[in-house]
Order: sequence, then structure tokens, then C-alpha cells
Amino acid sequence: MSAPEAVLVLEDGRTFTGRAFGATGATVGEIVFNTGMTGYQETLTDPSYHRQIVVMTAPHIGNTGVNDEDPESARIWVAGFVVRDPAVRPSSWRARRGLTEELEAQGVVGISEIDTRALTRHLRERGVMRAGIFSGAGLVDESGRRRTDQDLLDVVVAAPPMAGADLAREVSAARPYTVEPLRGPASPAEPVATVVAVDLGIKSMTPHRLAERGVRTHVVPATVTVEELLALEPDGVFFSNGPGDPAAAVHEVELLREVLDRRIPFFGICYGNQILGRALGFGTYKLAYGHRGVNQPVMDRRTRRVEITAHNHGFAVDAPTEGDVVAPYDGGRYGRVRVSHVSLNDGVVEGIECLDLPAFSVQYHPEAAAGPHDAGYLFDRFVELITTAHAKEPDAAPH
Repeated sequence: MSAPEAVLVLEDGRTFTGRAFGATGATVGEIVFNTGMTGYQETLTDPSYHRQIVVMTAPHIGNTGVNDEDPESARIWVAGFVVRDPAVRPSSWRARRGLTEELEAQGVVGISEIDTRALTRHLRERGVMRAGIFSGAGLVDESGRRRTDQDLLDVVVAAPPMAGADLAREVSAARPYTVEPLRGPASPAEPVATVVAVDLGIKSMTPHRLAERGVRTHVVPATVTVEELLALEPDGVFFSNGPGDPAAAVHEVELLREVLDRRIPFFGICYGNQILGRALGFGTYKLAYGHRGVNQPVMDRRTRRVEITAHNHGFAVDAPTEGDVVAPYDGGRYGRVRVSHVSLNDGVVEGIECLDLPAFSVQYHPEAAAGPHDAGYLFDRFVELITTAHAKEPDAAPH
């Protein structure tokens, strides 16, 4: 028996009719597309996709099912899921259940059997926008009458936009936890350093990458105060990826300035990169349709190497991409800065490096979950930054 009818309605009035995929009902959010051919489980569980409907451009989704090892958080975060051809059944020795089953169990409303290529081209031309998926009870009103397209569009345009949204606290951990270093031939018995990771929507693979390098990581909520952070005696501070508009992240920007003022080594990724940009006095802006996928080319200007990287961002830092500049905040308080990485697709700032402070960040996801491992060296660079900073302070030693 075929799945029930489902309708996808875009903010500009365009509609797509297909079949329900996962749970039935109604959901709204900002609709974005992901160009990855694999990694749908990591995408679904990435907190950075909170309040977003994700379109997978790869046509066949679900063939490896769902396992218990690859989730990047404890739940699915996407507001909705759009695919062309869902797998009839999973085919992987690691699978524990099917994707449809998992979406149903977590109440995620999706749609399948639509032309995702046409939808993606539309979003590339018009830009990301609000959208809604409606099926089952979501297609009828309180009286049982089938909702018109205008009724559904009214629901979509009533949804809050992503611009101006402060969402990190909605996805952050409720309480702190610690990830200890991994034991083995490559890891010493004692931590090489202690890092405080501010959870703005962190993926589980990130502290794991630090643990592989002998780092003890204290993961703390986005609401952490500078006093609480310093009480953990960090050798380094990390700001994670996360959802929302960085212009709304007032607390996070001020917290990072406290870290920079104390010259504590800092590394940020994705949302953390945007927070560093704003802390330094640069602006941020919303991209037309963002970068989302595991196949984005970026150049590391220090080495001139091109990396294929994993991305998930709809905002970017507005900073000069040529030459060294003085960070504009507070009359140059943080010294010189350079753009360290750039996108080879559109020239967007993909990394920032402070030249007079021990701080750097990148816009993409070096933890590679899912994605290529080209950028894994950045975790080594962070550990090296911590080690170098402590070498300059003879009385200080990693905790």
C-alpha cells in the first residue's frame, strides 16, 4: 500500500505533491538543501539543522538504514525531511532499523517522491525560504475539511524566519559533561590538555576527535558564565557549531571576548567561527542558500592546500579576504587578523586566524561526521596552539 499524500508548500507559493515519508502531520521551518551523497543519519542528528527542513539532493536515501553508532546527538533535530526515492528496505550489516521507522518513531514529518532536482534549482535561484510539509491530519482543518493551498501557505508565512533567531540554548546540553582522553598507544596516560567546549549545538564526534589526541574535554551549556568556564581551569576553549543567526548571539560573543582578553587559546568551528568574527568586530550576513554537504572545496591559505570539507551554514563572516587587517572591535583591541581559509566555490570566508592572539576558527566541520577527513589536522593545530601558549608561560602547565 502506498504512503498517504503529502504536500510541500514554499513561502513563495510554489507547491510539490508527493507521498508521506516518516511521520504524518504538519511541520514548518526554513527549507535548505544538502548536497552530500552519504551521511544522512549524521545530517538528521546534527543540532545545527534545528528548525530547518532538509532536502537531500542525492536521489536515493535510506539504503544503509539507521544504526546506533553514527548519530551526532541523542535525537533527530531537522524540522522536516525531503527525499526523492526512499529505500524500500535497508541493506547494511550495521543497520538496526529502517530510516522510515526512525523518522516515524521520532515524529519527524517528511515527504518523498517529488522532484528534488527541480526543488533544489528553485532554492538556488530564489534563495532559502520558509516552507511546510503537510500530510494526514496536517492536510485537514478542525472541521475535517481539506485545507486549500492558501490555507497551507498561511501556516508557512506565519512561521518565524531564521534571521534574528537565537537558537543555541534550545539545542545545548542541559548540564555539563566530560569526555576523557582515549587510551591507547597514541594517547598518554594523562591528558595533554584540558579544553572547555561551549555547546552551541555540538556534534558528538567533536570531543571524540579531541579525545583521540589526548585531550580531556568539559562540554558546557551555551548559558555558561565566564566564572563557571574559568573554574574548570581550561588550557583551551572551543566553541562548537550550532543553529541560528550569529547576530543574535550576544551572550556568546561577550563570553568569547572574556576568553580572548585572557589570551586563552581558542578554536571555533561553524557557528563558533561566526562568533569569533563578531567578537573581533566584523559583521555577519545571511547567504542566499548556504553551504550544506560533504563536498565543499576550501583553500587553506597557510599551506595553499585545497581541502574537500563538510559544511552546514547559512550565515558567513563579512571580513576582508586579502591581506592582514586590524580587528575593528574597540579600536583594534585584539590586534591583527587574517582570513585563513576561503571557499573556492564563491569566495566566502571559511576561516579566521588571529595573529596577535592564540585564536583561530573555521566555518566548516573538521570532525568529518559525515564527510572527508581532509581537515582533521585542525585539531592537531589546536593542541599545538595550546602547547605553544603554555611554553611561553614557564609557570603554567597543562592541567
